[in-house]
Amino acid sequence: MAFKKKEECPKPPAWLTSFSDLMSLLLTFFILLYAMSTLEIPALEKFLSYFRKNPELYPKRTSIVEPVNYPKNYAVKIKKRIQKALPPWAYQVVVSEEYVKLRLFNHIIFKEGDYKLTDKGFKALKEIFPVLISIEDKISRVRVEGHTSPVEEIKRKGVKDLWELSGRRATEVVRTLISFGFPKNKLTAVAYGDTHPLYTWRQSILMHRNNRVEIIIYINKEKT
Repeated sequence: MAFKKKEECPKPPAWLTSFSDLMSLLLTFFILLYAMSTLEIPALEKFLSYFRKNPELYPKRTSIVEPVNYPKNYAVKIKKRIQKALPPWAYQVVVSEEYVKLRLFNHIIFKEGDYKLTDKGFKALKEIFPVLISIEDKISRVRVEGHTSPVEEIKRKGVKDLWELSGRRATEVVRTLISFGFPKNKLTAVAYGDTHPLYTWRQSILMHRNNRVEIIIYINKEKT
C-alpha cells in the first residue's frame, strides 16, 4: 500500500516580509508621535468617560468663569525650555491638576549602565531650572524618580544592581538642581529599578525607553 507524501507548508509570499517591515516602521513612527506629545490627564479621563457605562463620573463644569490651570501653564513653559536642549523623542511632559511631570529618557540623559549626567543631560536641567526657580513659591515639592529597564547592562563600577543604578541617577539629578540653587528641602530622590515600566511589550525600542528619570513638580493648590 503506497502512502501519499505530505505536502510541505507553502512558503509565505515575498510581499509579506515587506509588509512586516512597514508595520514595524509605522509602530516606530507612532512611538515618536507619542514621545512628542504633552499629556493632559484630566482631559484624557474625560475623553475616556464617554466610552464608559457611566459618563456622569465626569460631569460638566458649571462655573461661569473657567478656572486657571496653573500646572498646564507651567508645563508649557517647561516644554519651551526643554526643547531647546533635547530632541522631541528624548522627553515627555505630562500634566495633571496636581503636578507637572517631565520624563527624561536615557541614553541621551545618561549613558548605558552609567549614572553620570551627559553634557546634554546637564544642559537640559540647566534649561528648565529658570522655570523652577521662578515658580518656587508655588511648588510644594519636587520628586525625582529613577527607572531602569531589565535589559540594561550595568557598566559603572561599584553599582550592584538596577535598583541602585536608578537611585544614583535620581540622586544625580537632585544634586545637580541643588548645585544650581534650588532648595534642597523641596527635593526628593526615589529609586524604582525596573519595577515601574512604561512599556511592557517585549520590543527593543520600547524596552529601552523604560530607562528614564521622571521629575514630578507638585504645585500648591490656589486658595479660593
